Amino acid sequence: MPRVALYAGSFDPITNGHADLIRRSLRFVDHIVVAVATNIAKQPLFTADERTELIIAALDRDPRVEVREFQGLLVDFAKQSDIRMIIRGLRAASDFEYEYQMALMNRHLAPELETVFMVPSLDTTYISSSLVREIARFGGDVTGLVHPATAAALRTKDRKSTRLNSSHL
Repeated sequence: MPRVALYAGSFDPITNGHADLIRRSLRFVDHIVVAVATNIAKQPLFTADERTELIIAALDRDPRVEVREFQGLLVDFAKQSDIRMIIRGLRAASDFEYEYQMALMNRHLAPELETVFMVPSLDTTYISSSLVREIARFGGDVTGLVHPATAAALRTKDRKSTRLNSSHL
């Protein structure tokens, strides 16, 4: 029976840190489902479809990686997908408290689910989607932080946003 894991997030956008964690996860699982979350509390830069395409591109269309969108509770998505392992990344000690609380709540809701915490590679520890969005928004260079397809998509979004904002002046 193949070992399958679930890695969920908003991936707005996917960073080299996310991609690195997914690739390293494939050392101990056969297949990983990357679950693109719709967070009603956030206004994403990219649509769920755009995020899905950027994830696929960033992972070089690896057949061991499946990208799916979901809404609602992660435990429900995991149950529906017959997945029993959740992978979560911990960039800094400050991430631990929140992630630990979520892992315990997920265990309460679905005792059959296990959460595996992974630390990032040293060269990706400082990367976050929110920092990448901010750098791109102000025209900064995101090379080395995201896949080239994601960098191009960020530049396109920035140009569209600039045109929209200037047309309202």
